[in-house]
Order: sequence, then structure tokens, then C-alpha cells
Amino acid sequence: MVLLGEKEFFKGIGEIAYEGRDSDNPMAFKFYNPEQKVAGKTMREHFKFAMAYWHTLCGTGTDPFGPGTKQFPWSTSSDPIKAAMDKADAAFEFATKMGFDYYCFHDFDLVDEAETLSESEKRIHKIVDYLKQKQKDSGIKLLWGTANCFSNPRYMNGAASNPDFNVVAHSGAQVKIAIDATIALNGENYVFWGGREGYMSLLNTNMKLEQENIGRFLNMAKDYARGQGFKGTFFIEPKPMEPTKHQYDFDAATSINSLREYGLQEDFKLNIEVNHATLAQHTFQHELQVAANAGMLGSIDANRGDYQNGWDTDQFPNNVLETAEAMLVFLKADGLQGGGINFDAKTRRNSTDLEDIFLAHIGGADTFARGLLVAEAIIQRSNYGSLLENRYASFNSGKGLDFVRGNLSLNDLYDHAKLSGEPKQISGKQELYENILNQYI
Repeated sequence: MVLLGEKEFFKGIGEIAYEGRDSDNPMAFKFYNPEQKVAGKTMREHFKFAMAYWHTLCGTGTDPFGPGTKQFPWSTSSDPIKAAMDKADAAFEFATKMGFDYYCFHDFDLVDEAETLSESEKRIHKIVDYLKQKQKDSGIKLLWGTANCFSNPRYMNGAASNPDFNVVAHSGAQVKIAIDATIALNGENYVFWGGREGYMSLLNTNMKLEQENIGRFLNMAKDYARGQGFKGTFFIEPKPMEPTKHQYDFDAATSINSLREYGLQEDFKLNIEVNHATLAQHTFQHELQVAANAGMLGSIDANRGDYQNGWDTDQFPNNVLETAEAMLVFLKADGLQGGGINFDAKTRRNSTDLEDIFLAHIGGADTFARGLLVAEAIIQRSNYGSLLENRYASFNSGKGLDFVRGNLSLNDLYDHAKLSGEPKQISGKQELYENILNQYI
């Protein structure tokens, strides 16, 4: 049953069903079957797909060269509370028609920011009360909340890393309100996205102080949330650049190091975004593996970049090859820790029909589902696992096993090398691994 508000916003579009790969219906899933079991879990359980409030409901197609091209029917009221309620109605109509169990938001995606912090807080409280009822009526849950501490001009020099303590304090107040809203809505996680936590020039930057202040800030926020009874996971989302030239959370490895340095590793995981991975000159699967190796693979922002454009284009995922390789990492890591997959992606500026939002999400869900099916087939039906294991077989016995167990010294390596002679050249067989991946796609 589709949950509607006072009016239906996506008219003529019903619930999106799974019809299989031979279906010609553009408004149907071809690969994403929510109840199909893959590697012991249903696709619904693996993915926990979430609608991203900001792009789906707020992204009008504005770019540096012109205003938005999309006139959304839920954005017509001049009353900020009425407009926020209309947007919430559209959000839950969309999510129920898509069959998604989750949504996520920044604070001021929900309702426009007011002139004062106190008035903004009142607005947040009002819309949170409305969302509570929407969640109760629909069964849709909040995957995570976060605060937009990057768009307002006050954050032009950062939020927690700002050189002005007054701005740091304001961002702290905003995060507190966003955490309160997340807790009130039974949010399962909370995200910190440091969109301007970095610097443009070292000449006017005390990098050490700024990074230490971020550590202090995150510990304060964590302690406050735990004190309020929040038991969910906190996520950091790595991003290498744009808008800030030197981001303090450049990639997964950098973020993990920072979390460990400031004693946050027990409470925080990573939220990995595809487009951020490629902007950092990594692959999506690399960033997933780095997070998984550290026990910090928490959640995923599903999108893709444009290989010809060096910025965060946030396009919907459609690269099955890339996603299948990523799902190999995903399955071997036993999935995500606490989070899910939210579509941090926007329809193109010239995709102006409301149905385009559905088509984009259908394609994105099918891409991840198809990648998951390919990964499962490779693991279960091919010799991929044994090939990979055999490549490292020298560490399973003899001196190799002694090395892994920490029982050898550098002199032991020296002695072994003298006795063994020149090592044989052993092929990495990269093309074979690539062919196996292609075979199951």
C-alpha cells in the first residue's frame, strides 16, 4: 500500500515491482528482487536501500552556469512548515512506491533554515513530529541523519575546523539539534560529512590546531549522543576535494588514521562513496577493501562520477563491472556494519520529468543487485577463490607461515634467501581474473 499525503505527487506511477531481466517495463526492477536470497540474506537485508532527501527532493538541477530546471510540486508553498510537510509527503510516497525501507537527510533538507538558530530548531522540531507519524504509518525507517555544516556562508572556512571559535560553536549547536532529531526518529546511524573541513592555502592555516579541533569536536558529539541514549553507529564520509582543495578526510586510509589518532575507532565506521573514491584516484572497491580491512566498512553512498569530468557529478550507478568487483569485497566482508546503501545521486539537469527520478533509482538498484548476483556466482561457481588462495600459498606453511606468525627475524630472511636462491617468476594472472569476472557478468 502506497502512503499518500493530502495529494499524490507522482501521479500515474504505481508501486515498482520485480519483473525479471526479460521485462520490457521501464518501471520495473529487472535484477533487484527484494526477497531473493543471496549468500544467506535477502537483497533487502543486504542493501537496506535508502532515498537521499537532498538530491531526490531538493536537487533542482542548479549548476554554476544557471538556475534549476526542475519545478517540483512539493516546493510551491511560501510557508516553510507547509513546504516541509509537502516534501515529507512526497518523500514517503516515493519511498513506498520504490519499495525502499529507509530514507536519510541533512537537517535543512527537511525544512528551510531560519534567520536564527532558535527558530531553525523550532522548525526542525515541528517537522520531526510530522516525520514520526509518517514513519509510523509507513514502516519506513531513518537510516541516518546529519547536519549541513557546509552550505551556509558562515562555513566558508569550515565548521569544526574553522579558525573562528564562534563558528565552531555554531556548528556544534547545529550538530546537537541534528543528533536530537535523529534520536527522536529512531535513526540507526549518524553521519559526519566534512564538506569544508580542510584548507585552500597553508599560508593562512594552522593545520595541526584545525585537525585537533575536529578530533575534539567529534568526541564531544559522540559523548553527547551516547549520553542521550543513542546506540547507533557514527560514520565519517571520506572526500578528497571539492569544495576544499586539501580535505582532512581525503580517503578511507586518511580517515581511519584520524579516527584512531583521536580515539574514535570503537564508535565510528566509514561511509564510502563511489564518486569520492574515484576523485581520490582510487577505485570504489579499493576504498571498500581499506575500510573492511580495518573493520570499519559501515555504509555506502551509491553513485558514480564522469570519467571525463574531474568533479563530483553524483550520477546514478550503472557500471555493472565496477559494482560486481565491489560486491566481491562486500560479500567477503560480510556486508556493512550498521549502514545501508543510499542513493547519493541526482538526475541530470536536463532530466526534468518526475518519472526520471524513478527510472534513475530503478537503474541504480538493479546495478547493485546485478553486481551482487555476479559476485555470488563467482564465489560459489568459479575457481576464483582457490586461485587467489593459491597465489598466497607460500604463507600457509614452512618459513612463510613462521613469517606471518611473527617468528622470524631479518637475519632469518637473509639466511632463507641465501639457501633458496633466485625466486622463480610467478605470473599474477590478472587477465585470467578479469576474464572470470566478465564470464559471470
